[in-house]
Amino acid sequence: MAQFQNHDLEYVVDDYYDMTDFEEETLSVTDPHNDSSVEALDSDVEDNFEMSKQKTDTSAQEARNGKDIQGIPWERLNFTRDKYRETRLKQYKNYENLSRPREELEKECKKIENGSVFYDFQFNTRLVQSTIVHFQLRNLLWATSKHDVYLMQNYSVMHWSSLQRRGKEVLNVAKPIVPTLKCPGSLGQSLSRVQISTMTVKENLMVAGGFQGELICKNLSQPGVAFCAKLTTDDNAITNAVDIYHNPNGLLRIMAANNDAEVRIFDAENFACLNRFTYPWSVNNTSVSPDGKLLAILGDSTECLLADVLSGKVVATLKGHLDYSFASAWHPDGRTLATGNQDTTCRLWDIRNLSESQTVLKGRMGAIRAVRFSSDGRFMAMAEPADFVHVFDTESGYVRGQEIDLFGEIAGISFSPDTQALFVGIADRTYGSLLEFNRRCYQYLDSII
Repeated sequence: MAQFQNHDLEYVVDDYYDMTDFEEETLSVTDPHNDSSVEALDSDVEDNFEMSKQKTDTSAQEARNGKDIQGIPWERLNFTRDKYRETRLKQYKNYENLSRPREELEKECKKIENGSVFYDFQFNTRLVQSTIVHFQLRNLLWATSKHDVYLMQNYSVMHWSSLQRRGKEVLNVAKPIVPTLKCPGSLGQSLSRVQISTMTVKENLMVAGGFQGELICKNLSQPGVAFCAKLTTDDNAITNAVDIYHNPNGLLRIMAANNDAEVRIFDAENFACLNRFTYPWSVNNTSVSPDGKLLAILGDSTECLLADVLSGKVVATLKGHLDYSFASAWHPDGRTLATGNQDTTCRLWDIRNLSESQTVLKGRMGAIRAVRFSSDGRFMAMAEPADFVHVFDTESGYVRGQEIDLFGEIAGISFSPDTQALFVGIADRTYGSLLEFNRRCYQYLDSII
């Protein structure tokens, strides 16, 4: 992944993206870093939301009455939403590590029938606001139920209750963190001012990775942090991805993928390091198959790997992408793997025939930074770095789609475990927020008819 020094945690996009300002009189697009910029949305509209954030939240009823779901006051601007969207699509620059001819890529991509609505807008709040620390890493939001969401907000891990419409700090990583679990031979060590680069929440366990190679594990039902440590002293030691999974024997494990080209496996009870696998390039993302047997490994390569989860031995190489990959997800049936890449596509692989990808899905303007399947396998969602989340009906062969059109950097996406909600985190100075979409009930009838 790209290397850079992050000296501004809250507004990392200021340093690594083209900044587009919302102003009362004009639309101006600036480019502070021409060499590796990706466009992002910044806002200067003075709506004093720090004093009245609840007033700037948006409900489904308000949206039906004409209010913008993000609360952007288009009526006060010198351009319409449609005009601004047109400008964004023309001026957005997708970040690429490898510049390769992509003329043939369009021919591979499936033609999508957009226009379906699988998830309706329900609520948008600015009481919690997502932030990111690395522009290529967007796994910073997780839903544990349709009412409970965890996200990163600067140095705080926040919990949002959609029932109470209230946010609560779960962990502050700016303060000194001392591991509470003391085990013989434990690698645990105190940390402070950790910049969280990735996170996951499963099995009542919150696991986060840090910008300097840290790993933090917290049991949500217990005070303090059970385990924390710096995994490596490598100069470019970003923890790029973390996962919580059950191995083939049903034992709970934690996986950490790092920029030092290693994948580390930990016991989820005593946090002992059980194994370390080394690969030829920085590992940007990993995901374990539902049966706990296969490990997908994505990184600074056009190729993706499948490995045995117990030994780390590579059993298959997936070829087709044109750039580096940063996202993956398994369909619940364990037969389909989705991989998201900076070539702006998501490829779907059938593990029974890995000679080529079965389907290629393309975004509107940028890399595919996050991919998720609903727990029933009916839907797959993929997020671009900014502005667009795409939801596909898997039962239609990924032909029917819903395009969620927003403005701002996307920090993460997550289906609720019961599939009833889809959450999207937006990282932006003014319009940073958490959006909730609810599943349309008639979809259940569709699956029967």
